[in-house]
Amino acid sequence: MIIDADIYRACDKQLPGTEVLKGARRTMVDAMAQSHQHVADVTITEEASLDNWSAKEDISVRLIQAVVYACEQEPALNAWFDADTMTRCVHSNVNIGVAVDSKHGLYVPVLRHADDVSAKGVRKWLDDTVAGIRERKIGREQLQHATITLSNFGAIGGIFATPVVSPPQVAIVGAGRLIERVVIREGKPVAIKVMPLSMTFDHRACTGGEAARFIKALVNDLER
Repeated sequence: MIIDADIYRACDKQLPGTEVLKGARRTMVDAMAQSHQHVADVTITEEASLDNWSAKEDISVRLIQAVVYACEQEPALNAWFDADTMTRCVHSNVNIGVAVDSKHGLYVPVLRHADDVSAKGVRKWLDDTVAGIRERKIGREQLQHATITLSNFGAIGGIFATPVVSPPQVAIVGAGRLIERVVIREGKPVAIKVMPLSMTFDHRACTGGEAARFIKALVNDLER
C-alpha cells in the first residue's frame, strides 16, 4: 500500500540532472530576488567612441578608472540607500564591485578605495582576484562593501543590457562588446569603434538628471 510518507520521500529525491544551488549560485539567487522586490530600477544607455584609444588599451582598467571619474563628478550614484529608514549614504571613496563569471557561479569581488589605486595597481588586483576565484581562494570579506558595481559582460557577448542593482547600492554599470558605428565626418562616412554602455539605477535614490550626468561623465572619460 502506498501512503503519504512514500509520496513525500519520492518527491524529496533529487532528479537526475538537478542540483541544489549552493555557494555563489545560492548567493546570486538571494541577491537577485532582493533586488527584484525592493529596487525601482531604470536603465539608461549610451555609447562611448574609442577613436582616441591606442591599440594597447586595457579595457577593464579603463572602465574602472572611468567609473571612478564618473563617481567623482556625480557622487549620487556612488551611494547606499535604506528604504526602511529613508536614508541615503553618499560615499566619499569608491569601492567598485567587479562582476566575475566563473564555472562556480557569479562572484563580485570589491576593489576598495579604487580612487586611490593606479592603473598598474588595478591590473594587478584584477589578475590576482580572478586567479583567486578560479582556485576558490577568495574570502567573504573580499565580496563585501561595494558602493557601485561594474559588469563587463561584453567580454563574453552582448551589446546592451539591463544590469541588476544589488541593494544597498543604487547603481550598476554594464559594458557591452565593442562594435563599429558609421559616423559622418566632413561629409564622408567613417567607421569607428564604440563601447555600448548600460547603467541601471534605483530611481528611489537617484534622479534621472543625476544618472544622465553620471553616464555622460563616464563617456567623457572613456573617450579620452
